[in-house]
Amino acid sequence: MARVKKGMNAKRKHKKILKLAKGFYGSKHKIFSAANPAVMRSLRSAQMGRKLKKREYRRLWIARINAAARANDISYSRLMNGLKKAGIEVNRKMLSEMAIHDPAGFTKMVEAAKAAL
Repeated sequence: MARVKKGMNAKRKHKKILKLAKGFYGSKHKIFSAANPAVMRSLRSAQMGRKLKKREYRRLWIARINAAARANDISYSRLMNGLKKAGIEVNRKMLSEMAIHDPAGFTKMVEAAKAAL
């Protein structure tokens, strides 16, 4: 059976990792053995960052809705409960946009929520 050498495959793998390590500090962008764990860690962190971004946006929307709701003399939790009871299905992103750009429309939503309570 013929002997199989892995030189080409290893070279391709190393080039791929070093390309991903572009911009890293020191030897982490030049030397494969240093770059490989750094790239793996950065890819793992990027995945976690995508999950965290969703959480942070939801927190931002809730803070904005709460501030606008309290300006209309109702708490966030009572507002959301009232909207659910009134049958108004608007997501938090749109509610926060309304609170910023359309205060009159948001006030109407608050009134509907108060009426449903």
